[in-house]
Amino acid sequence: MAKVDMTSGSIGRHLLRYTVPMVLGNIMQLTYNAADSVIIGKNLGDEALAAVSVSDPIMTVMVLGASGMGIGASVLMSRFYGAGDREKLRREFSTTVIFGFFFSLAVFLAGMLLAPELLRLIKAPAEAFDMALVYLRIIFVGFLFTFQYNILSSALRAIGDSKTSVWFLGISCGINICLDLLFVAALRLGVAGAGLATVIAEATSVGLCILWIRRRVPELSLGREEFRVDGGLLKETVKNGALTALQQAAQPVGKLLIQRTINLQGVVAVDAFNGACRVDDYARIPTQSLGSAIMTCAAQNRGRGDRERVRESFKKGLLITCCYYPIIFIIVQLLKTPAMRLLSPDGSEAIVEAGVAYLAVKAWFFIMPGLTNAIQGFFRGMGSMTVVLISTIIQISVRTVCVWLWVPTMCIVGEAYACAAGWLCMIVFEFTLYFVRRKKGMI
Repeated sequence: MAKVDMTSGSIGRHLLRYTVPMVLGNIMQLTYNAADSVIIGKNLGDEALAAVSVSDPIMTVMVLGASGMGIGASVLMSRFYGAGDREKLRREFSTTVIFGFFFSLAVFLAGMLLAPELLRLIKAPAEAFDMALVYLRIIFVGFLFTFQYNILSSALRAIGDSKTSVWFLGISCGINICLDLLFVAALRLGVAGAGLATVIAEATSVGLCILWIRRRVPELSLGREEFRVDGGLLKETVKNGALTALQQAAQPVGKLLIQRTINLQGVVAVDAFNGACRVDDYARIPTQSLGSAIMTCAAQNRGRGDRERVRESFKKGLLITCCYYPIIFIIVQLLKTPAMRLLSPDGSEAIVEAGVAYLAVKAWFFIMPGLTNAIQGFFRGMGSMTVVLISTIIQISVRTVCVWLWVPTMCIVGEAYACAAGWLCMIVFEFTLYFVRRKKGMI
């Protein structure tokens, strides 16, 4: 099994070995998302693409909320693993799985009922509303599997195994693309076919994770009698997980408000913004994955009680981030036009032009989310979830207000400048707090 003890050995090597598989996994996920958009746009047209695009922020809230709960539990499991307490590790895993099942069921039921109101809230274009509603309700079915996958993959990453869930994610993405081609391009099932393909693929990834853990991961393979809830751990998990879920969900909740403003600019702006955001997502994958690596390394060493290695996790992570920035800046500036052509329906030059203008500005600011991902990974590893939540709320609040002010006159380019304003405020808050705590000997 690919588990890694980060409490000894080269921290820089541990961070890179952990990050690279996660980068590949996230690239595969985004490649599926991009392929999904291409297949829908080329086969079903602008309105169907807009229907999926306006559903994306709602889906993102769901996925990142699930991811937040997984991260909160992962920090605890990493700490127990680093401390060598296998019994607590297993109890925490059991508690999280059981809680996750009932929580995801509640979200599914609420989502099926509230889907129309959610779409009205974000001002989904009238011409795409009915298709968006069908697609969104099918995606809520998939959330039952999405939540469990996040828990299972977070448990594997907590013990240093960032590779296995990536393999399963790759299989899932491959299945998803094949089913998209079958359901959308061949059988012409419309956006419902795209949603159904996603649900089947998500269920597959959960099944593969369960089989792997049962057969290859004794630390997490639970007998029937071990499936029980530990009240104390549940309280701590919900506390950490809820704060992290709120933090994870704060960005897409803000994006829902941002999307509302973008939607008012028309279908061209919607498609250009969502296409450009896919490129932006690719560019920021490595620093997001590195933040997760910093979190796991810091949490394991915190469990072992080695404060020097905890601090070194953050320093090495910052160094890697700064080396990455000039590379991704050049790549995005060179490839922004062909990327937008690929992600836009044929002949939609207005969409391509708007997306290229957005990316030309946004690429200058990629160093900023890199810095915030690194320091947030550190604070999470230290268990300081409140700091991460507050800084995220500051960032998204500033960004949202700036979008309201700038997008009506600058179109989607105004959103790029709004991101920079939000990230700048976030950096000032987080790094000031870091140095204050460091001076007081709290870190």
